[in-house]
Amino acid sequence: MNEFVMRRREDNGGTKPLEKWGMDSEYGTLREVLIGPVDNFSWRTGNSSSRRAVRLGMQFDHKVAAAQHAEMLDAYRHAGVNTHLIPADSTLPYQIYGRDSSVMTPWGPIVTQMYSPWRRGEWAPIVKKYMELDIPLYDIITAGSLEGGDFMVLEPGVILCGYSGERTSPQGFAQMKSWVEKEGWEVKGYQFDPFFLHIDVMVAMLADKLAAICIDAVEPELVQWFRDRHIEIIDIPFPQVLELGVNVVALGNDRVMLPKANKGLAEKCRAHGLEVIDPDISMITPGGGGVHCMCQPLRRDFVGK
Repeated sequence: MNEFVMRRREDNGGTKPLEKWGMDSEYGTLREVLIGPVDNFSWRTGNSSSRRAVRLGMQFDHKVAAAQHAEMLDAYRHAGVNTHLIPADSTLPYQIYGRDSSVMTPWGPIVTQMYSPWRRGEWAPIVKKYMELDIPLYDIITAGSLEGGDFMVLEPGVILCGYSGERTSPQGFAQMKSWVEKEGWEVKGYQFDPFFLHIDVMVAMLADKLAAICIDAVEPELVQWFRDRHIEIIDIPFPQVLELGVNVVALGNDRVMLPKANKGLAEKCRAHGLEVIDPDISMITPGGGGVHCMCQPLRRDFVGK
């Protein structure tokens, strides 16, 4: 193991991409993935999704959630993806949503800063995991909050990052943007209402030049930005956003993972020639996150030239 580096980012840009880790798109073939642990998971009413579940009288069952989590891990393994688990901490009930505590870039992971008080300690286990895997950090957000559900390495050279002012703040977004732009990449910012938690509730890349977007939930300007990039859009009805139906993971090679309950998007994906892998995570999604929220890609095949 080499000496672990907490910041390999070059101040003026020109940081070299990692050789064994990293990604330059949301849809390159997924090889290694980091998954949040289910050990201490329970629903918290700090987001609109979990509040809705409680309001509708739904009951949380940890045994069911754990079984569904295991089913999802098996689905990744059958798809040829090597899985790694974030170390569980009994004081962190939302670690299961492993997308948020860090984000992967071509140059290494950025450790983020969480908004909710019960999530702020998630930085410690994630740093320990990167140390264990010998993955040097690109940098650490210090200027404000930034959560991984708002961050997408959309395609080579382009990052899309939403900010609601809560889970990702303008200050956290601006700090990340200043780093990435010095690497010569475009950073597209999109401001939205905190009701939607993260941008990955409304937008997902499914494959090269193919995205799922709830057009009714985003501003026309964002839809036009996608179209200007010649990205085809599969429109998702607004009611599916409430069920986290857009929260999907592109596995590469025209394969996608999405919740079993999301039959509408599954049919549309198959109509576009995609293979659908659909574990049942119906006991996990009411907590406020789907399959995309539970994973952080560590290595995807680079698709840029």
